[in-house]
Amino acid sequence: MDRMREHGMGTYMASGICLIAALASAAYGVHVWAAHSGTGFWMIWLAIACVFVAVGLSAWFGWWKAVPKAARRACAVVLCAALICFGTVEGFVISGMGAAGEPGLDYVIVLGAQVHRTRPSLVLKYRLDKAIDYLEANPKTVCIVSGGKGANEPFPEAQGMADYLERHGIAKSRIIRESRSEDTRQNIANSRRLITKHDASIGIITSDFHVFRALQIARDQGLADAKGIASGSPKDMLANNMLREFFAEIKYLIKR
Repeated sequence: MDRMREHGMGTYMASGICLIAALASAAYGVHVWAAHSGTGFWMIWLAIACVFVAVGLSAWFGWWKAVPKAARRACAVVLCAALICFGTVEGFVISGMGAAGEPGLDYVIVLGAQVHRTRPSLVLKYRLDKAIDYLEANPKTVCIVSGGKGANEPFPEAQGMADYLERHGIAKSRIIRESRSEDTRQNIANSRRLITKHDASIGIITSDFHVFRALQIARDQGLADAKGIASGSPKDMLANNMLREFFAEIKYLIKR
């Protein structure tokens, strides 16, 4: 109670909020890890938890007040700029999440994701189920499944994708495998080389959070008229995927 009187209720509440946020972030990171997402990105949630702990302790012990005012203002400006940047990028990502393509496309390219020995990962299953829906509704469309073999995968993603489509009634003659790609840029570049029809209409099937960047890369590869077709994605992983996509978009813009 003495410390609460010394620092004020506002400081006490701020420290408590930071502690709750840290626990929530750490718990979510563990949840993402337990889901076997296939990457180490879950650790960023532990890093965020550490940041919240540091901020909470700084508020509680008054360390922030010891920082020169100019430095505090500079930190505030950087934080505001980062929040604006994050909000802008996420707005563009959200803008692609409802993409539905158009009927009668000549080809659809399904972008790969992790495969397990007996089944696709949940993210990939969403993409493949969307492809099945589209291919059943558009019987003349050819499907290119694109994805190579990662270090944590038993065989190329394209193989697992083609097997899944065939098990669900898609004719083998309608499926083209592209099994060399290691990232989205290669997915699209390598798949484009397999398209034989001149001026073919093309759709790109990928997770809702990934559509915006996938179409940017498609335009870089000369597929300016490619249509995005958004599949769903696991709801409990959406926060993780959206945050990961933010960093992926920043990386794309830097390397472009």
